[in-house]
Amino acid sequence: MIDLSLKYMGIQMKNPVIVGACNLVVDTDNMKRMEDAGAAAIVYKSLFEEQIQLENLQLSEEMEEYAERHAEMITLFPDIEHAGPEEYLMNLARARDSVSIPVIGSLNAVEYESWVEFAQKIEETGVAGIELNFYHVPSDFEISGKSIINEQLDIIEAVKKAVKIPVAVKLSAYYTNPLYVIREMDRRGADAFVIFNRLFQPEIDIDLEEHHFPYNLSQQEDSRYSLRVAGLLHGNINAGICSSQGIFTGEDVIAMLLAGADCVQVVSTLYKNKIEQIATILRDVEYWMNEKGYPDLVSFRGKLSRNNSSDPFAYRRAQYVDILMKSEEVFKKYPMR
Repeated sequence: MIDLSLKYMGIQMKNPVIVGACNLVVDTDNMKRMEDAGAAAIVYKSLFEEQIQLENLQLSEEMEEYAERHAEMITLFPDIEHAGPEEYLMNLARARDSVSIPVIGSLNAVEYESWVEFAQKIEETGVAGIELNFYHVPSDFEISGKSIINEQLDIIEAVKKAVKIPVAVKLSAYYTNPLYVIREMDRRGADAFVIFNRLFQPEIDIDLEEHHFPYNLSQQEDSRYSLRVAGLLHGNINAGICSSQGIFTGEDVIAMLLAGADCVQVVSTLYKNKIEQIATILRDVEYWMNEKGYPDLVSFRGKLSRNNSSDPFAYRRAQYVDILMKSEEVFKKYPMR
């Protein structure tokens, strides 16, 4: 009997396939389909502090639009405050109750105090854990990379002190040295790392001459950097490792586990291949393990990590030079016309 179970960020899970935060999970019927297909856990759609601030501003502007249009008029409306995160928290609690598998909250805050406040509110919904989304969009020439990292380290430490449930950190891929950052975050108490967050990038419509932000799903080749970092991290940190981006098939999951990841998050493959793709992925993983004679995940997890690989150059950039020197293999695959 193949055993796919594991413990990730301190949470017992039946297999290594987690549904990442996305719009699909807003529908509880979808969440039940995910559970039926075999998902081990679901990360609920993120709470965005920026969205709350924007909605609060819009409400204030709408209420003040007709204010003071008459000498005796102050306002047409009673004092009303924006509901803040309460609607999100209510939906998160409802989502948690709709399935029996672990549900993990996701948080994108802005202010230092907000990370702690919202993390505590998310914990009160009864979710199994929290995922903090860390990234920085360059917009200020005066902010140093070191100050950004130090602030994120302080946030992790503060959140860990404020809540009792496990805390994962979902990182962007744009750190100069992600290994250093992850090691320092590991020392501050992060229970797991999700590598990596897929960020929206702007595009320009040259006909309309304006910016737009298309919703681009990941491709399978997007998994390579996550695989590299997972292979470098395995055996070198205490926290769990969850690979994300470009994971579509059972083969993709197996590769990540061989590199050293504990589990994976899937999103794009559910949009492209439907929610039931989860069952196909798990079936393929079980088939491969049975063919290889692996009774459980521990038997092969990290087998091809840097610590365990017989090839000392597998995770080093110098290997890229070797690839260039073998360019004739590229021409064979993609012949010049």
